[in-house]
Amino acid sequence: MAATSNERLHALDAVRGFALIAGIVFHATVSFLPTPAGTQLWIVTDSHPSLTLAVLFRVLHTFRMTTFFLIAGFFAHMSFHRRGMRGFIADRAKRIAVPLLVGWPIIFALLVAVTIWGAVSMAHGRPLPPPPKYPGFPTFPLTHLWFLYVLLWLYAATLVLRAVLVRLDAGGRLRGAVDRIVKPLATSPAGLLALAAPTAVVLFFTPHWLPWGGVPTPDSSLVPNLPASVAYFSAFAFGWLVHRQPDILAAWRRQWPANLTLGLGFLAAVFAVSGLAPTLHPPSDPTSLAFAAIAYPLAAWSLSFGLIGLALRYLDGFSPARLYIADASYWLYLIHIPLVMALQVAVAPLDWPWPVKFFLILGVAFPLMFASYQLLVRHSFIGAILNGPRESRSRARRLAAKPAATPQGVQS
Repeated sequence: MAATSNERLHALDAVRGFALIAGIVFHATVSFLPTPAGTQLWIVTDSHPSLTLAVLFRVLHTFRMTTFFLIAGFFAHMSFHRRGMRGFIADRAKRIAVPLLVGWPIIFALLVAVTIWGAVSMAHGRPLPPPPKYPGFPTFPLTHLWFLYVLLWLYAATLVLRAVLVRLDAGGRLRGAVDRIVKPLATSPAGLLALAAPTAVVLFFTPHWLPWGGVPTPDSSLVPNLPASVAYFSAFAFGWLVHRQPDILAAWRRQWPANLTLGLGFLAAVFAVSGLAPTLHPPSDPTSLAFAAIAYPLAAWSLSFGLIGLALRYLDGFSPARLYIADASYWLYLIHIPLVMALQVAVAPLDWPWPVKFFLILGVAFPLMFASYQLLVRHSFIGAILNGPRESRSRARRLAAKPAATPQGVQS
């Protein structure tokens, strides 16, 4: 496999950072979602709901996690072949497992405090509702850190599958056949349909699936739900395979307008079935449900390919600002939920227009989070855990620009 260029790494770093930043904006929209009377989707419901933010919620939710796991699989394959099995496992344990184990108790305690504040605010002087009862194992409140937990599952599953495949396919024929299939999957309309099919089937047969909610978030159980498992393992595994053929990135770079157009068209089709505002009732017509189940993953894959191609086209050079934001984005995403929720609780009862409140939330949260990254993380051991030593990151990027001495045969 030829080495990916340094420029491509910068572009993919930018996409990964964008996906995480988009997640922060996504969570900032939730308190503004128009909801049916008597229902509450978040810890608070803002006094000025917004259909515009409901559309933004849907758009971001459609592609951001598929894009993230696709890029995660790409970089995982790169890291595996640079570090080897033991080095890869040690690196993932430090950068993924440690933040999950250390960060979860802190985040959860803060979320409990903010949730109580939100409940008091929404009660308007009335008695508070009783706390929810624990339904039993494997239920567990992973919070927004679920993506770290799922990543650990994906790493483990991928390493096991790879070990079995290498043992069974010592000559590399099967892996070569897989490589020949991957490029058409990544660059043709028929390939998009094939990639979307597993998720579409699972979504269609998921009881009470709501198209406006997309892939059900696996944040409340130690056993990830089936739709999320299929959707995100598909994206991760495909990213792993794409790194074996970096010429696919060149194709995405050329095809970004077509992929974004397709993605927006499929997204419009989902909107046509489910409407713009959130609804708690699935489509009663099986045909509409099937249409939405097919269109949703098609939109996710198309938008992911289009955004990656767009970054490769226009963000393929070194930028200190983009690199800084990409490095900071991991920390920002880890810490953002308690702060964003607290700001949502604070502004929810105010009789201000929603744009003022929404941009106030972002305008307060982002400077505070970037300041915490600069002062507490970037030059500390925390930054070394999350992003690796700064010198090591610079060296890795310099090495990425050099041709790799790859032995003949197919890498796994």
